[in-house]
Amino acid sequence: MSGVRVLVGTVKGAFICESDERRQTWEISQPQFPGWEMYHLKGSPVDPNRIYASQSSGWFGQTMQRSDDGGKTWDVISNDFQYATDPGTHQWYDGSQHPWKFARVWHLEPSLTDVDTVFAGVEDAALFKSTDGGASWTELPALRDISGSLWQPGAGGMCLHTIVLDPNNDQRIVVAISAAGAFRTDDGGTTWKPINEGLISPWELPDPVTKVGHCVHNISMHPSRPDTLFMQKHWDVMRSDDAGDNWYEISGNLPSDFGFPITVHAHEPETVYVVPILSDQFHYPPEGKLRVYRSRTGGNEWEALTRGLPQENCYVNILRDAMSVDTLDSGGVYFGTTGGQVYCSANSGDSWQTIVHDLPRVLSVEVQTLA
Repeated sequence: MSGVRVLVGTVKGAFICESDERRQTWEISQPQFPGWEMYHLKGSPVDPNRIYASQSSGWFGQTMQRSDDGGKTWDVISNDFQYATDPGTHQWYDGSQHPWKFARVWHLEPSLTDVDTVFAGVEDAALFKSTDGGASWTELPALRDISGSLWQPGAGGMCLHTIVLDPNNDQRIVVAISAAGAFRTDDGGTTWKPINEGLISPWELPDPVTKVGHCVHNISMHPSRPDTLFMQKHWDVMRSDDAGDNWYEISGNLPSDFGFPITVHAHEPETVYVVPILSDQFHYPPEGKLRVYRSRTGGNEWEALTRGLPQENCYVNILRDAMSVDTLDSGGVYFGTTGGQVYCSANSGDSWQTIVHDLPRVLSVEVQTLA
């Protein structure tokens, strides 16, 4: 089948939506794993039949699933998430000390070159790697040596929620942690450095030179320019042109610089998308109007994309992993909301249609382009 497969994770199961290259009509699967929180599903860029899924429940705990036939069938793979070394303690908001604990897998990032290699970002914040399709996992523990005692949980927990792989250098990985900031390794995880120069968080971190503790919401990169990174921070939309060593603000004329997702057009490395939310207190769009904002200049100058989106009485949120793009020529853009709607634009954001509505609260949206 030529077209796209949209993987939707919700608080009560996963849904798979498929369409041809026109993306006008959609086939929606029955819920996969109904009743489970599906934090993230992501397909391998090497093999479109391979999909990894993070399945969580307050009653049954964390489970990992893998499909090798595009989501038709699934196999439980592993619960083998153990911190590799004595993790020590970290400081929580109330000032008390608690041991590191494992709560759930927030994000899965399959390798760009090897179908059986996949990374997992977890809560409490840590990065794991599997080289056998998820059957076993090894932590990259050096990350937590970078001032881990200063990391704090954000509103959703202390989670490693973003993993960016460099297509030109398989030893370079960028991660983001709420609330600790962004970090980079250039040697496959043996050593790490904070990459938060230029970030300012006066409410959380009154010391302007603090290197660790920033609440980063999401980071995105275009594969043709791996040194250019775009960030949606707790407040501020940021850009780096040196792989994160230095950041500068590109919020420009956005109605709010608070939000969660940020993504880059598949074919235009200077075309960036964000969804502004009113504030960290009010998690809904400004003026109750659902607007995706697009910059074709890499930031600062933004245009509201509204055609096909509700422009009154809309009070949903779009979470950090709930926006994605396809690689078809026309450049498809997709996002899901906490109100259970999943939207698609088949023309780079100029207009939108609803793929499906009335789903449970959407946690993640990822897209596979099918040859």
